[in-house]
Amino acid sequence: MLRIGLTGGIAAGKSVAAERLGELGAFVVDHDELARRVVAPGSAALAELAGVFGDRIVVRGALDRAALGDLIFADESARATVNAIVHPYIGAMAAAADKRARAAGEAVVVHDIPLLVDVGQGDSFGLVVTVAAPVSVRRRRLIQKRGLTHSKATARIESQATDEQRAAVADFVLDGSGTRDELRSQVDEFWKINVPH
Repeated sequence: MLRIGLTGGIAAGKSVAAERLGELGAFVVDHDELARRVVAPGSAALAELAGVFGDRIVVRGALDRAALGDLIFADESARATVNAIVHPYIGAMAAAADKRARAAGEAVVVHDIPLLVDVGQGDSFGLVVTVAAPVSVRRRRLIQKRGLTHSKATARIESQATDEQRAAVADFVLDGSGTRDELRSQVDEFWKINVPH
């Protein structure tokens, strides 16, 4: 079973690449989705987060993502604390997904991990692929498509590893600065060359 780590900065196009890899036949494990599940109402991770940060991040028993986002993108120590709480839970769910994929006979498993480099998982995969795009392009996408202010978009970009740091651990770098179709074509080329058929 080929395990691929897919990463990329916020708004670089990683989701487009993950979607295309899934269409090509990969079993995709979305770590953002795992992160949402581990902090579901009543979860141990949410209880731990509330124990540290209090009611300001919980609304009617559920995580207030906007409040948590504002907190962690403005405060590096808060971000490190949140990561230390949630990443072990995410890791356990990811390992379970690998086990299910292996049992099902999946040939290729892609772990879609925004913070793959930030949390030091570069050596955990057979191949690492990153999607890169200039900061100016990513900032514009965050402002236009997600409605963030310039300062909030910049804070989110700056809270993550740089494209250079991601490229240093990647086996392949895809260019996410163009159109969806251009990126999907690059994924097709990557698949044709690197995935056993």
